[in-house]
Amino acid sequence: MTVTVTIYDVAREAGVSMATVSRVVNNNPNVKPQTRKKVFEAIERLGYRPNAVARGLASKKTTTVGVVIPDISNSIFSEVARGIEDIANMYHYNIILCNADKRKEKEIRVINTLLEKQVDGLLFMGGAVTEEHIQAFKTSSVPIVLCATADENNTIPSVDIDHEKAAYDAVQVLIQNGHRSIAMISGSLQDPANGYARYQGYKKALEEAGIALSEDLVRVGNYRYESGSEATKYFLELPQRPSAIFAATDEMAIGAIHTLQDNGLRVPEDVSVISVDNIRMASMVRPTLTTVAQPMYDIGAVSMRLLTKLMNKETKEGDLTQVILPHEVIQRNSVAHV
Repeated sequence: MTVTVTIYDVAREAGVSMATVSRVVNNNPNVKPQTRKKVFEAIERLGYRPNAVARGLASKKTTTVGVVIPDISNSIFSEVARGIEDIANMYHYNIILCNADKRKEKEIRVINTLLEKQVDGLLFMGGAVTEEHIQAFKTSSVPIVLCATADENNTIPSVDIDHEKAAYDAVQVLIQNGHRSIAMISGSLQDPANGYARYQGYKKALEEAGIALSEDLVRVGNYRYESGSEATKYFLELPQRPSAIFAATDEMAIGAIHTLQDNGLRVPEDVSVISVDNIRMASMVRPTLTTVAQPMYDIGAVSMRLLTKLMNKETKEGDLTQVILPHEVIQRNSVAHV
């Protein structure tokens, strides 16, 4: 049976007061080096671990941040999470990462669970921010930052890219290469960022080029490989197949490329493909995928840094809390001139 070692045991072992042990554990500079050494030696001998819960109750801080991730299996979110964790470690915060499976009811439940655990701040990553989310956020007494998404009215601090402009720039690449029949594999139009905003960017680029929007050339996917493949099968059954496909995510674009190749078509000679994200697989697929890169690591890192400022009350009125990071077109080999 394991016996729990307490701060009292450490104090007795080191021959000091409990207050001195507490000062050492909390890195208080007002302790003599010799005394500090004695306390650390006692901690090591006894295998003492400070009680984070008790310390949190005393300081009213848990040094823990809750992170809601929409889909832990999606590589793009893992890159955001890496940026979050690196900055969290730099500022001595731990993170609790919760997967919400892109389901609104689970997202709300996870948000409430993390707030009940007395986290010092919350990062909500990706997905649509609905009125139900806003209501859950309003019950929070700690700062919240939206990461890789934003609410419709920009009332909550957020870090993201301009999704409409990213999609517009991708479609511009196709138009500049002579394409006029351009299909789109969209995300959910209920998703304001990856879905609706990217659809709006596609639509705007076509309108500016004088190309009529055809609903037959738009299919809604779920951001994953399989939905990109299914949408492409649909395009190939049209009386006149498109000369190019813009996919809202790289994963759907890779599904499109493989389906085109499975049907005996060459990419980009027969059909060009472009997308948004720049996941690692974009440079591994053949042909390599031309895409608009989101700075996913930076989105995570900047979100976490903004949250640390809010948690530590470092921000002043008028400080920028809606941050838009730049995107970049990465030219590879999946787009041809026609």
